[in-house]
Amino acid sequence: MPKAALAEALGSPSGFGQSQFAFMRGHAFEARVKADGGTELLRLTHACLGGGPEPEPGAASVPDLTAAGPAGRTARTELALEEASATGTWTLLDHPMLALDVAGTPAFLEPDAVVVAPDGTWTVVEIKSFPMIDGAADAAKVGAAARQAAVYVLALEEVARRLDPAPEVRHRALLVCPKDFSNLPTASAVDVRKQLAVTRRQLSRLTRVEDIAATLPPGTTFDVTRPAAELAAAVDAVPATYAPECLAACELAFHCRDRARAAGELTSLGRSLRADLGTLATIDEALAATRGEAGDADDPAVAALRRAGALRAEALAGGVRCP
Repeated sequence: MPKAALAEALGSPSGFGQSQFAFMRGHAFEARVKADGGTELLRLTHACLGGGPEPEPGAASVPDLTAAGPAGRTARTELALEEASATGTWTLLDHPMLALDVAGTPAFLEPDAVVVAPDGTWTVVEIKSFPMIDGAADAAKVGAAARQAAVYVLALEEVARRLDPAPEVRHRALLVCPKDFSNLPTASAVDVRKQLAVTRRQLSRLTRVEDIAATLPPGTTFDVTRPAAELAAAVDAVPATYAPECLAACELAFHCRDRARAAGELTSLGRSLRADLGTLATIDEALAATRGEAGDADDPAVAALRRAGALRAEALAGGVRCP
């Protein structure tokens, strides 16, 4: 069941996603980058990453990846990748479909593009509408694009391992953005090795869906036609830790935020703050420690809170003085 529909049924719609204007702008820019059989995109790939002789305009192969359903598109993509690696020519896969095992369940992924170079290397391409000014883009947005590309690289590596010989999947993704304040494309190679290591570690630690389902009360359902109270109880039966970052990535973030605030969870104020306060898990516990009513005095976090509380009380007792 899509989480957006579940959030709507719970009475906490997220409004998650791009604005219509941003979506149209991004779509128009992507179409420009891939125009003429991907001539400009392949030129940028060659300029940033090499891969063989310079691609001739209009000479690249752009296979048809149409198939029935995600599984069919995934199979068609794998076949196209195998054929492209065998031919030794520039090939552009426009919106291929990849599959990645996530806690025992296949997740279907759709990168903007994958380029197969004549030397057999595979490159993930991320096309974004935020600008690259003087060769640099917003660090936070580049980081998000790198994390996204790393997931695609992992899925591509799964495909490559099934081929003999196994092609090389580049650990540098191609990030394509508008140049300066124009709509002209420019590109940069982004090293995603760090993001790959983090993603692998996170995937290895995920609890399998079957194990999570086994812990739920009998009869638990996420059917959105059920009453909101019943749905809320079903969602609450699945452990979740809300943090402000969830607002940018999860459709259920508003629902979880309301629950976290009602319970006074420190993570609702940020994961870094929660980590700084150690054994203190709730806002009430932190306030009690500040007042000296709870907590171990030898705990550095408790000691810091008490010192801060004493300084605040001293400042308030002395009043506000103007220079």
